[in-house]
Amino acid sequence: MVSRGQYLERPALVPVGPLLLEGLWHRGSKVPPVLVLPPPPEAGSMDHVVCAELAWAAARAGRPVLRFNFRGVGASQGTRGDAASRVEDAAGALRLLRENAGVVDVALAAVGDSAETALRLVSEHPGVVAVALVSPAPGALAGGVHVPLLCIVGEHEPGRAGLLAEATEAGGRLEVVPGADARFQRNLPEVGRLVLRWLEAAGKPPES
Repeated sequence: MVSRGQYLERPALVPVGPLLLEGLWHRGSKVPPVLVLPPPPEAGSMDHVVCAELAWAAARAGRPVLRFNFRGVGASQGTRGDAASRVEDAAGALRLLRENAGVVDVALAAVGDSAETALRLVSEHPGVVAVALVSPAPGALAGGVHVPLLCIVGEHEPGRAGLLAEATEAGGRLEVVPGADARFQRNLPEVGRLVLRWLEAAGKPPES
């Protein structure tokens, strides 16, 4: 479903070595901008309903936002790759978002099993200042996270208890969307609201 105002997104080309990846970009002035990582190719694309919701919510809040397709998906060049190539693709999108927004500090929002890709970016690219993971697999946070972390799951997703323990151990928080499963056919807008409220709070200086 196309929400009112989504036409403001503009096509973007993400260079990754000799390849060009398909992306959609929305300008804004609020920081940090948001890079939306789609699920791995076998599970979807940047048109996944959660990716679209995250991008639309960020744009409505005035934040620059970029979502993209991994190589071999949609109009992105190349053939579908492995976990390492997905990190390379996401790093290319991160560079483009920083160039377009004119800032270094960026927040990540990753869907499904792209949690692994997001956490690799956090460890390899200074300036990733916050990460939100929607429906990450249990065990995704085993390596720890050193930036503000938010996990969002549907009420009917399996593994919630394990994720709560992982998020707490990593110093993050877990939010549960009532009535939803991993497809978020119910209460989808709550995902965007949770991420935006969390980013607002994460960006405030601590009280003295």
